[in-house]
Amino acid sequence: MRILFISDNFPPEFNAPATRTYEHARYWVKWGHEVTVITCAPNFPDGKVFDGYKNHWYYSENIDGIKVVRVKTYITANKGFLLRILDYLSFMASSFFFSLFLKKPDIIVATSPQFFTAVGGWLLSAIRRVPFVFELRDLWPASIIAVSAMRENVLILFLERLELFLYNKAKLIIVLTESFKANLTSRGVPENKIHFVPNGVENQIYSPRPKDKFLLDQLELSGKFIFGYIGTLGMAHGLASVLKVADKLRNNPNIHFLFVGSGAERNSLIKMAEDMNLSNVTFVPPQPKSEIPNYLSICDVSLVHLKNNSVFKTVIPSKIFESMAMGIPILLAIPEGEASSIIRNTGSGYCLTPENITQFYEVVNYLYESPEQLKEFGKAGRKASFHFSRELMAKKMMSVFNLTKNIVLDNNDPRKTVEKIVRLQAFSNVDKK
Repeated sequence: MRILFISDNFPPEFNAPATRTYEHARYWVKWGHEVTVITCAPNFPDGKVFDGYKNHWYYSENIDGIKVVRVKTYITANKGFLLRILDYLSFMASSFFFSLFLKKPDIIVATSPQFFTAVGGWLLSAIRRVPFVFELRDLWPASIIAVSAMRENVLILFLERLELFLYNKAKLIIVLTESFKANLTSRGVPENKIHFVPNGVENQIYSPRPKDKFLLDQLELSGKFIFGYIGTLGMAHGLASVLKVADKLRNNPNIHFLFVGSGAERNSLIKMAEDMNLSNVTFVPPQPKSEIPNYLSICDVSLVHLKNNSVFKTVIPSKIFESMAMGIPILLAIPEGEASSIIRNTGSGYCLTPENITQFYEVVNYLYESPEQLKEFGKAGRKASFHFSRELMAKKMMSVFNLTKNIVLDNNDPRKTVEKIVRLQAFSNVDKK
């Protein structure tokens, strides 16, 4: 099968969408499929193009057998709603335009969280006359309201209409949580077009290992009991409450909080820690994906945290699977939902109400004083992680793609002639440059 995957995040970016797309595509290539990913110059989350890359109009490279096409976009940091919308719109336009000159795929897949990528994928599928599959990673724009990035207004209403339009136009929808599926069916989306494929983990890469002594020495954290948060420090994560807990624990020199990553709230969190004179908190810049297992290895507990908003009941943070595979106990502080059910059902950690400072403080002390309980959490997590292997999830997703072979497209769509007009001879060699 020839797959065209549209995603504005891809390695060397190291967030969840980039990792999921790359790891799935690598398996599809291994199984004999032809995969092209159209994306942009790596810049997430700081809005700065990574070293070794430029924001070219068109650039093609091969990563582990995956053809990666990078197109020019308006680049901005992952903060500020209107500027990010411009970023999204520019990627929609450029990815759509240059995709017209690639080999005709058998299937077009576009991934969220933002829906403008999916708009480009749908329009491209209408012109190229191939099925469109929508991978839904987030209930956008509901999540925009949840992080207080924007209040409900005419624009939000438009985005909600666009959301439902895309659900209707997609031949199939892949969701990352069962809660997303329930949300869509409650809004009239046919259940038979929705397929659940959760996030997963590469168990060979993320596996139990001794603490990285060199890293501990480098960070001056030897002998510390470390609660580690590794990932985006964004508006959705409510990490200011973690600093408030650290403040209450300042009299215990053995407990330390480690933050690894970047995001819209990183600078304000660093300033908050400095203003509070917290010596039990360390911030580390974002690290290459290959280094994440080393940073996880020095954590006694892996912290997963989101704001106390009902929207986040529906999400399953991908970092829980990496911690499970490493045998690292998890402290999950997100609203009660699917993620907390996974942690409880697998026995891989402890769940609490996010942004509840008193409860958080008590649980941190409990875990610090319960080494045997932590060992049990770690063993259970490692065992359960094999049910979420990335290879298994890639197979599930491919089985969804195969369903498109039975989909009959509408041959009366007048847009089918547009492709002939747009694909001018002058551009026939763009794909080879």
